[in-house]
Amino acid sequence: MAATARTEMEKMSLEQLKAVKEQTDLEVNVLQDSLTNIRSANVRLENAAAALHDLSLRPQGKQMLVPLTASLYVPGKLDDAEKVLVDVGTGYFIEKTMVEGKDYCERKIALLKSNYDQLLEVATKKKSIADEAGAVLQAKLKLLAPSQ
Repeated sequence: MAATARTEMEKMSLEQLKAVKEQTDLEVNVLQDSLTNIRSANVRLENAAAALHDLSLRPQGKQMLVPLTASLYVPGKLDDAEKVLVDVGTGYFIEKTMVEGKDYCERKIALLKSNYDQLLEVATKKKSIADEAGAVLQAKLKLLAPSQ
């Protein structure tokens, strides 16, 4: 497959090769951004799962700091550790039991890992296409250089 792709690229004009290289480089950058976003979402979910685990170990009535934003915490008291609010996106929260909340986090982490692995495979293939196009382009430019 790679040999036929290289053969096809060798038949292309310089302009076509430049366009292929630019397009695949752009696609690789978009895929890398997506991989970064998936990694950060995965970290947030792992933190949430750890917070749920920590919360399940605390006794009812325990004093604690409750996060209102990433940097603002207010004092609070743990009322019922068996029920949690799960952020399902776009400002929607669902009340779940502690077990359901942990299960939700685990399923989302598994889904993100699967998506990450698939995206990584696509990004690797696109990167090799971009590198191949760059190599063919460089070879063609070297051939043209002495004749000019």
